[in-house]
Amino acid sequence: MADIFDVIADGTRREILRLLLDRSTAGSDGTSVSQIVSELGVSQPTVSKHLKVLREAGLVAVREEGQHRFYRLEAAPLDEVDEWILPFLDEPAPIVALPEPAVHAAEVVGRTAASAKHVLETALKKFPGR
Repeated sequence: MADIFDVIADGTRREILRLLLDRSTAGSDGTSVSQIVSELGVSQPTVSKHLKVLREAGLVAVREEGQHRFYRLEAAPLDEVDEWILPFLDEPAPIVALPEPAVHAAEVVGRTAASAKHVLETALKKFPGR
């Protein structure tokens, strides 16, 4: 397997990783090669070459549907980069206390979300086959 630092040293590969990250946070379960080509404005052979390197490094996973391939980010290999960089950081960022109104609002939102989750789970259990 290639060294993770060599893999992410290439700007095009970093752009592909950023695109896949953006798409995954938007709820996408995969991005096609043609979408990557269109978004980055790079040729299809170039994108395919970089995707192969990213796949071999374990940074992307591929799902095949007929003639199409859909890629998604696998960020776990980047943990090695984190472990290498952390000792170079001066100090961890200080923890800043939230103002009391923000603490109260967070508690209310948390309780509401937990309650809604419970109601939904209870309702779903009433459906046959669940």
